[in-house]
Amino acid sequence: MSAHESMEHAEHAHHASGENKRIALLIAVIALCLALSEMLGKGAQTESISENVASANLWAFFQAKSIRLTAIKTAAEQLQIQADAATDPAAKAAMTKRIDAWQKTAARYDDEPDTGEGRKQLAARAKHAEHARDLAMAKYHHFEVASAAFQIAIVLASATIITGIVALAWGAGLLMLAGIAFTVIGIVAPHAVHLL
Repeated sequence: MSAHESMEHAEHAHHASGENKRIALLIAVIALCLALSEMLGKGAQTESISENVASANLWAFFQAKSIRLTAIKTAAEQLQIQADAATDPAAKAAMTKRIDAWQKTAARYDDEPDTGEGRKQLAARAKHAEHARDLAMAKYHHFEVASAAFQIAIVLASATIITGIVALAWGAGLLMLAGIAFTVIGIVAPHAVHLL
């Protein structure tokens, strides 16, 4: 090998080394973006599960209040029939007192703003938890798409080092930008783009 050929070979190796360093830096940036989107995705997934459990618990409490409300209203109606038929004034007064107490309890089961445990309040809280769950799931789906874009971008950038095909690095860069866009949409406006 002549000195000239040796010099060309060294120059080409130096150029390839510089190119590989840029690709390695690109891979590092994409990996950082992947880590962030995965972290945000796990947080959104956990929030979604938590809000789903809260919603289910609130609807179960709502259902229990509805059953109690129905039972107490039925008992009050039956006792009212007996009170209407009663001839003893003392018995009639006792029945009427019990009916009034049951009607107050039924009204409290339906609407109890002080404690937030009336049926109306429980339904509102359950719907709020459902909304929070749906928002977290929308975020989660965007972060998952972003993570997939980042993972594919890492594969393409890695393939660039092996094959030397620069178009793969450009594809990796474009996928990284798409992943960043989906991450930002997931954070800022998760309902702007409907994925699923």
